[in-house]
Amino acid sequence: MATPILPTGPLVEGVLLRRYKRFLADVELLQPGPDGSPSGTVVTAHCANTGPMTGVLIPGGRVRLRHDPSPSRKLAWTWEQAEVPGADGPTVWVGINTALPNRLVRATVEAGCLEPWLGPIDTIRAEVPYGANRRSRIDLLLTPAAGAPDPRPIYLEVKNTTWSRGDLALFPDTVTERGQKHLEELTALLPEARAVLVPCLSRADVRRFAPGDAADPRYGELFRRALAAGVEVLPCIYAFNGPTIAWLGLAAVQGCDPAVD
Repeated sequence: MATPILPTGPLVEGVLLRRYKRFLADVELLQPGPDGSPSGTVVTAHCANTGPMTGVLIPGGRVRLRHDPSPSRKLAWTWEQAEVPGADGPTVWVGINTALPNRLVRATVEAGCLEPWLGPIDTIRAEVPYGANRRSRIDLLLTPAAGAPDPRPIYLEVKNTTWSRGDLALFPDTVTERGQKHLEELTALLPEARAVLVPCLSRADVRRFAPGDAADPRYGELFRRALAAGVEVLPCIYAFNGPTIAWLGLAAVQGCDPAVD
């Protein structure tokens, strides 16, 4: 059952022409923009996703942009979503803005969707220092409510996930030393705290999750060690089909990518 989580706000559809210099994308608008740009105008949008965007970077494909001009921003447009072939045949919209998942997962916790797994939550803090010499920051630190079955603090790390093979979501899609470090630091929190990895599956056509062994074997190895040590994995599936992003539930967790195992 879909649970509405966050409104997308007004988005403008276009056609992706190219993505370059990691942070930039040229898009031809398919409809007039809120700034008065007519349909057919080519605009340059900020691309927050600096990775390879495996499977979702499709020149000629439809995309959705946000127009949000500000004196503090160099670009008024931001690339938010991409339309790609779905696992079940029809196309599916994928959330590609890596600045969104933390907000999305926090709103999911606040909506109570994850209470069956996390228990009741009292407070949520973001970007709290932790790890060796407290040089890392956890995405969300949750404090259980009074009387919760497990009173330990919950350290929650979010990973935006868009790469898939059929209905199997995979993370990462490239070598990520930062992601490897996060797994090691989550494991080190046990047993004094709960450590939770939340792959934010930003597409509605997936049902399973596994580490991307083909892209980063070391990450896969650390993922399996973390699972064995007691790190919890809650892959949250989201749909980006309408004006509100919806939570669809959890994907099943696999310890490895069967195409590599």
